[in-house]
Amino acid sequence: MKNIQSLLSHLSCQPQFRYLGQHNCYRKFIQLLPPKFQEAIAFVYIENKTLFVALSHPGYKMELNYNRDLLKSVLTMVRKHDTGCSQLEAEKVAIFNSKYYAPSSKESQSSDPKYFELANADFLIQTDDTILREKFESIKKHIIRNRTSQ
Repeated sequence: MKNIQSLLSHLSCQPQFRYLGQHNCYRKFIQLLPPKFQEAIAFVYIENKTLFVALSHPGYKMELNYNRDLLKSVLTMVRKHDTGCSQLEAEKVAIFNSKYYAPSSKESQSSDPKYFELANADFLIQTDDTILREKFESIKKHIIRNRTSQ
């Protein structure tokens, strides 16, 4: 019986799955970067000897532009030390904002906060105006209804 490692290595050698090996090399490249750059990069790929770096947020673009040499040097280190990643060769680095990146493992926060009623309906209405008195009475009813619904 074959183990999972031998099955995966056999599948990754198939021509239709050749991109799995490249994806593994790209993942190694991102893991070798400093943590602040790891969270800045959504994905990378190489095409026509150009390393394309997609950003997870536009705020990281300037910092990564200043560190293009670091990206190239890490890419050459991966290529030199891992024989399976010998196809990673880039002369230029292109950095762009990814509009298709969806951050993972972040819980969505509700934008509709719920507050509990803190008011009491035991205030005196000291007015002779009937319209104002009716408004204050309706406010009292709303307060009582909100406090009982909690």
